Amino acid sequence: MSRIGNRILSIPEGVEVTVNDNIVNVKGPKGELSLKIDNCINVEVKEDGVHTTRKNEIKTSKQMHGTTNANINNMIEGVSKGFSKSLEIIGVGYNFQVKGNKLNIKAGFSHPVEIEVPSNLKIEGISNTEIKISGIDKQAVGEFAANIRKIRKPEPYKGKGIRYKDEKVRRKEGKKASK
Repeated sequence: MSRIGNRILSIPEGVEVTVNDNIVNVKGPKGELSLKIDNCINVEVKEDGVHTTRKNEIKTSKQMHGTTNANINNMIEGVSKGFSKSLEIIGVGYNFQVKGNKLNIKAGFSHPVEIEVPSNLKIEGISNTEIKISGIDKQAVGEFAANIRKIRKPEPYKGKGIRYKDEKVRRKEGKKASK
């Protein structure tokens, strides 16, 4: 019994959900997203919302039931509200620079790291040590933020590196703890 898969997804005003040949299309004020769903899942759009049901009780269809429901919910939320992640960089001389669709990162290497921002995402420099990534696709926003964080992960001794805005880094004491 999938509780997530059985929930009914309400459709906000201004959002349109259509299903054609195992492809779910969601249009909203911020954009349009589509998702190809598995053959073992039925998606129905009714007046009270979007319903997902599974065709059989095979293990893979049970696994995909909740996943499909959550993905459609993320699509509806993305085209109506959007998603965002904030990153901050901590360290002497570490900073972000947003130039058009490129992001320059100075993170203690001998050279600045330059990353091209995907076309479906928007990046905004709040300050030279903080950026905000926003878009309608939750997976794309999270993956791009994780790739930026991977350049210089926060280290536990001094806390230097790139971290999410709300992330808490567990600090270690270092060599003086052994004395």
